[in-house]
Amino acid sequence: MVTLDRADSSVIGRWWWTVDRWMLLLLGIIMGIGAILILAASPAVAQRIHLGEFHFIERHLMMLVPAVGLMFLVSLMSPPAIRRTAAIVFVLSLLGVFATLFVGVEIKGATRWVQLPGMSVQPSEFVKPAFAVVAAWLFAQQKMRRGFPGYVASTVLYCMIVALLLSQPDLGMTVVITAVWFIQFFIAGLPMFLVIGLIGMGTGGLVGAYFLFDHVRSRIDRFLDPAAGDNYQVDRAIEAFTNGGLFGTGPGEGTVKLYLPDAHADFIFAVGGEEFGLFFCLLLVALFAFIVVRGLSRVMNETNLFIMLAVVGLVTQFGLQAAINMASTLHLIPTKGMTLPFVSYGGSSLIALGYGMGMVLALTRRHAGSGGVR
Repeated sequence: MVTLDRADSSVIGRWWWTVDRWMLLLLGIIMGIGAILILAASPAVAQRIHLGEFHFIERHLMMLVPAVGLMFLVSLMSPPAIRRTAAIVFVLSLLGVFATLFVGVEIKGATRWVQLPGMSVQPSEFVKPAFAVVAAWLFAQQKMRRGFPGYVASTVLYCMIVALLLSQPDLGMTVVITAVWFIQFFIAGLPMFLVIGLIGMGTGGLVGAYFLFDHVRSRIDRFLDPAAGDNYQVDRAIEAFTNGGLFGTGPGEGTVKLYLPDAHADFIFAVGGEEFGLFFCLLLVALFAFIVVRGLSRVMNETNLFIMLAVVGLVTQFGLQAAINMASTLHLIPTKGMTLPFVSYGGSSLIALGYGMGMVLALTRRHAGSGGVR
């Protein structure tokens, strides 16, 4: 029988007293905020493209339920089980990314999706959390087992991922995976001359992307010089924040959702800014920041290098994705189509985020009665 008291020795009872309940609470709050914002933003978008008024919020909730369920199930796993399942997910998702080159569905000039009965799946969303865990294991093995080629293996896998993502093309996902992999590599003990070399290669890669990909060049040019092209969505988003002021226009009273094509997805932060104001936006930023800091603090004194690197990679990925979305909406960086975690509409993104944060919750669980992470 599950009682959730200290004497409860059931699987659920042990989970409840060892899981990070603060992180669990904050993730729940962000999910609730996401549902409210999609309910506010999506009816206008749905009507504009001749769908049912509640089409997007219904589909969002339909995907949110399995995402939460997956997050809970994964959070029950032990570190060895996390490692094994991440390896399986990584192989399957990498094969999925490879498949998009041949059977991918093109949306907005990119082939990142594979069409399945009743839905489309973006395999690269699952590569992100799975590779963070696989890379963490490879780095840890390099340190623990003499002669194990962990650094070389992770570099080869990283290069494979980058080559596949740029073939779609998906520069934003490439930047996130690169940043996470580099941070993990650095913590694992990357020599300083290689740090400088990789930073130089990364900078060179971004410069190369500017000249190789027309859409990248266009976005950077429009960011540096607004007169260089169409900045319709960004301009409307900035207007939304201006209209919202400190306290917002009120729930449902915003107008930006009537004009922004991606008001329920990439630009949902602007809808929140207009209807709920600056203080709401700062609260949302604080929630994401607290989850990242909380995750890092849980493994600050961790002696298991695999757990430390995996959690650092996963929470960095979570925070970086949120930062890119919000910075794009505020025109602080060139626009990039990336969802706001658990807030934006998106099926693959929700499920992958549920999986990733489930692994964070599992790896940061504490032994009952002790201060150490399991």
